[in-house]
Amino acid sequence: MKLGELQQHARHYINGRWETGVTTGISENPSDTREVVAEYARADRSQAELAIRAAAEALPHWSHSAPQRRADVLDQIGSELLARKDELGALLAREEGKTLPEAVGEVARAGQIFKFFAGEALRIPGETMASVRPGVQVDVTREPVGVVGLIAPWNFPFAIPAWKIAPALAYGNTVVFKPAESVPACGWALAEIISRSTLPAGVFNLVMGSGREVGQAFVDSPLVNALSFTGSVATGERILQSAAARRAKVQLEMGGKNPLVVLADADLEQAVECALQGSYFSTGQRCTASSRLIVEAPMHDAFVARLRQRLAALKVGHALERGTEMGPVADRSQLDQNQAYLEIARNEGAEHVWGGELLERPTPGHYMSPALFLARPEHRIAREEVFGPIACVLRADDYEHALALANDTPFGLCAGICTTSLKHAMHFKRHAEVGMTMVNLPTAGVDFHVPFGGRKGSSYGPREQGRYAAEFYTTVKTGYMLA
Repeated sequence: MKLGELQQHARHYINGRWETGVTTGISENPSDTREVVAEYARADRSQAELAIRAAAEALPHWSHSAPQRRADVLDQIGSELLARKDELGALLAREEGKTLPEAVGEVARAGQIFKFFAGEALRIPGETMASVRPGVQVDVTREPVGVVGLIAPWNFPFAIPAWKIAPALAYGNTVVFKPAESVPACGWALAEIISRSTLPAGVFNLVMGSGREVGQAFVDSPLVNALSFTGSVATGERILQSAAARRAKVQLEMGGKNPLVVLADADLEQAVECALQGSYFSTGQRCTASSRLIVEAPMHDAFVARLRQRLAALKVGHALERGTEMGPVADRSQLDQNQAYLEIARNEGAEHVWGGELLERPTPGHYMSPALFLARPEHRIAREEVFGPIACVLRADDYEHALALANDTPFGLCAGICTTSLKHAMHFKRHAEVGMTMVNLPTAGVDFHVPFGGRKGSSYGPREQGRYAAEFYTTVKTGYMLA
């Protein structure tokens, strides 16, 4: 099946075969809601369980496969993603609403992730050491954790599945993968590439459908040894409770309410650009988005005025249109949630600075202008993750107050600071209660070869990405031998 045939039907990939579903769903283009991007098969619980059994049956062979074979498979997948980044980027922009340059960049990143883990497949760590007992040798090795259930979100439909699937396969695990229901075409396109990579049947399986049916089957099955989930806090907590009851390994990424601190000594234009990119690019639909802009008092008014100017000039439009800087919101339910938060902010007394209006464009879509408020720390818009092009500014008395505001959140994914003070930059990096810090950079935008994850309510379990992925996708075995 080629991309051009997607509108006809995107199917499941189970045990090396393309399968139809029990029902059919559609995904639409948020830039032009008249366009159906794909019809896709929707599985029920029994079909998900078939995929899980296929992965379990394939595990003994794949878990003992040669590292070079795994490396070759991953490298092949990565090469095809990179070669087709423009074509696949256009598909991503159509289905999720990310601007075309951002979408092409995401597909390229997915390709780079597969190639990185192709190398990691040849570098699986281990060590040998002397025992405290004479004549005994000790070695520590890493082995696959088993069948891994991967549940991905809609906001990065190529990159996030890549950074889950690639390490899972690199370390010898077998995979059952559920993409988000709003981006089935992207999930199918990635699976179609993987299906042609000479993997044995059952090693990789794609099952599309609801979290109630497919996701819950992953969570409940005793054959699924580990679960990696990216999505909402409420769903992540339910997964953790259910999976912990049967002692499955769990990794969760559940979002953030990320601060960008702007000190009085910061370069104004640089700080505004960091805020603009971090808060509003990708339509603010990133867990790393800086939705809380904490600005030291002497800089506050100038920063707000300049950011307002930049927002007024930001071009919002069709994701595929040249020059578009911010595309539509991903779907109607997300747009409705954004609008509800705008009303909450007004009702609680936050001062509206700019934006938030629904926009009309030549094509019908989920368009809104980027919104900015002045808020207080107790406002819900300053405490809850909105996941849209909405940010608020909090005024800070000084650096110590700014740091306290930055840490005053149940989340802890990332935090940024704009300053020319090395002292404050280094102090902030040490004392921000997060998993990632940025200095004079947008909070959104991370490298693929280093750990990704947070603290507090943002994450649970080992980090994703980079060589730290081995902590989740492998289990450690200690061996003793009489020499």
